[in-house]
Amino acid sequence: MQNDTQPLNDMLISKSLSAADYVPTLDAMLSRTLERIDLKKQQGLRTPDELWIVDHNDVYTLGQAGKEEHILQRTDTPIIKTDRGGQVTWHGHGQLVLYWLFDLNSLGWSVRHLVSHAEQAIEDVVNDCLRHSPSASSEHISAHARRDAPGVYLYAESPVTNMADDADGMPASSDSLDDKIMLGKIASLGFKIKHGFSYHGIAINLDCDLSAFNAINPCGYAGMQMLRLSDFVAMQTDSEQKESETQTTQQISDTLNYKIVTQKLIDNIAKRHAGLIELRAIAPK
Repeated sequence: MQNDTQPLNDMLISKSLSAADYVPTLDAMLSRTLERIDLKKQQGLRTPDELWIVDHNDVYTLGQAGKEEHILQRTDTPIIKTDRGGQVTWHGHGQLVLYWLFDLNSLGWSVRHLVSHAEQAIEDVVNDCLRHSPSASSEHISAHARRDAPGVYLYAESPVTNMADDADGMPASSDSLDDKIMLGKIASLGFKIKHGFSYHGIAINLDCDLSAFNAINPCGYAGMQMLRLSDFVAMQTDSEQKESETQTTQQISDTLNYKIVTQKLIDNIAKRHAGLIELRAIAPK
């Protein structure tokens, strides 16, 4: 497990973990959170928040109130009970996991603020990728959070909406999900709050093997269709990404890959942490 730490702003650092087993990562995350809580309580110290970017080895995790009945099939992949919110999910290679080790009280964030910032950061980045992709499969597709089911989902414009034109002859659009068709879920989230400090976080399917979700009811929803970004936008494979690293920035500027999407999300979260991106109105029910 490799560990790379970088400053993002004065009070936020990032830590990257590759090929990370779940239990040691969880233990380290909890240990660091307890250490920060103690430093604040005993010495009044505000320590920098941390954003952990993790590439997990394959694992199923079952949330604090998780029900075993949502595990449909036992496989060779380990099943770990953990202390986050939510039901069962899968983590593995090709999925981007970010753990938010944030001091919510110092940020002035409620738990609702944390969840909304997480969902809206995902919306921003996924929608940016969809808009700038040359792939026809991303046309009329957009990412949205839901009030009734945490996470981020992809929606398609309904045929009626696509045919409707506004007064300028441009396709009509709506922020309401009522006139959109839900395709499935692209990102999940589950946090744990301890004495005003958050840990755990979000998981976004970029170019992972979605078949791992067939053994579970993802996040406790039977029949929930899980999606990945690479099915809607053109993304480089690992080998193509390594080859492109020898090309100029201009040659690869229009090509998405795991690393580029990760950096887009890190940048968005860092701006939110610094107060440079404000919350939008919360998602409709």
